[in-house]
Amino acid sequence: MTRVAVIGLGNMGLPMAVNAVKAGHDVTGHDLAPAALEAASAAGVTVRASGPEAVRAAEMVITMLPAGRHVLEAYDELLPAAPAGTLFVDCSTIDVTAARAAHARAAGAGHRSVDAPVSGGVVGAEAATLTFMAGGEEAALTAAEPVLAALGKRTVRCGGPGAGQAAKICNNMILGVSMIAVSEAFVLGERLGLDHQALFDVASTASGQCWALTTNCPVPGPVPTSPANRDFQGGFAAQLMLKDLGLAMSAAYEHGVAAVLGQAAADRYARFVETDDRVRDFSAIIEDIRGATG
Repeated sequence: MTRVAVIGLGNMGLPMAVNAVKAGHDVTGHDLAPAALEAASAAGVTVRASGPEAVRAAEMVITMLPAGRHVLEAYDELLPAAPAGTLFVDCSTIDVTAARAAHARAAGAGHRSVDAPVSGGVVGAEAATLTFMAGGEEAALTAAEPVLAALGKRTVRCGGPGAGQAAKICNNMILGVSMIAVSEAFVLGERLGLDHQALFDVASTASGQCWALTTNCPVPGPVPTSPANRDFQGGFAAQLMLKDLGLAMSAAYEHGVAAVLGQAAADRYARFVETDDRVRDFSAIIEDIRGATG
């Protein structure tokens, strides 16, 4: 049993905390939203009124927060409150520069740290099938893996501090581009009179196969668990995809990478989010493509 503190009990952090409880760990948590604290408490998480209170006796601290500035602000409060040598594991998706700054702050305060953003979305968090992309010192990665194993199906060691975040933004650039491609193919198929199931049956077993198709299919029917079957509710919000594409494009510009398709995907999601104020899964981009089709 490990004493684990989870900071950020939202759509991802809460099921991760719950799975840690189910695995027999002693889990405390904190979130700024009262509703999140209530849900966590009902699920067996010991909630605290503040982050520092939540980490005071922790051996491992998991953070799941919106952006790099939130992580760094949280670390400024959490690091002094945690016992010496606490392992900090940030599962947020943030920019690589902020991730490396978080590592430096943790080391300066006498703690170990790992950046471990996740892939798998809310469904993966609930089912404990997440993939963790981990960056940090080898000893810290080894120490983190037993708890992460209760929250996901795989932890990939990507390299030193910040490498996990680098892998995450590269992965999500692929995902954003591929979801647009899959959606365009379904809209084209509709115009050609092709049944959704027929296109799925071909592409899912041929060279068009990809996660955006076989797990998060943007049309209802072929994959019953995909958000398209529930009006795109739940899943990975389009706003979050836009955020990740923005992180990828910022890194691409910084390092002189001509990411033409990545930029096109970022532009398309920016227009979609601007005109669609509902929080829906990123596969709802298919509706934007239909609307733009003559």
